[in-house]
Amino acid sequence: MRKASMERKTKETEIAVSVNLDGTGVYDVETGIGFLDHMMEQLSRHSLVDITIRAKGDLHIDYHHTTEDVGIILGQCIGKALGDLKGITRYGSAIIPMDETCTRCSLDVSGRPFLVWKVKFSRDKLGEMDTELFLEWFRAFAFGAGITLHVENMYGENNHHIIESSYKALARALRQAIEIDPRKSDAIPSTKGVLGDKVDL
Repeated sequence: MRKASMERKTKETEIAVSVNLDGTGVYDVETGIGFLDHMMEQLSRHSLVDITIRAKGDLHIDYHHTTEDVGIILGQCIGKALGDLKGITRYGSAIIPMDETCTRCSLDVSGRPFLVWKVKFSRDKLGEMDTELFLEWFRAFAFGAGITLHVENMYGENNHHIIESSYKALARALRQAIEIDPRKSDAIPSTKGVLGDKVDL
């Protein structure tokens, strides 16, 4: 079983995360930010990665540090659980509709972190959460996990639908990319024979 647990403690946040990549989408999430909890639950359910998150942060200041650090440690924990990346499909993509909205996500579990973010909002907040923080989470997650991640909202009007479809698209693409390819279960999915270094193709 591909499992990992990690903790991160700073003067701004204390976060503990556990993941099981071969799970069934069971989640137990408490970050202190209701909307972020909802998105982490969507990520778990639709990726089938079991996720446990306990986070305490300086929410009396704002939600920035907690949101970003949850992205960092969750990405790192998934990267740790993936190990040497042997046998994974490596690439994943998904197009997710949600009512009037449609969002696509493509990713490469390559060890070369990068984020292309083409998602815009018409509101500054969803509930009490600043919509600008979603970019911070996706960037932190991509760089923590060491993945190349492209997220594009192709169209949509409702801001809740736009971001929820983004997380669901990430979840489905991630599920595809981290699955073990039964035809190459003992091989690194690279012509170089290694992955996990920024120069490897």
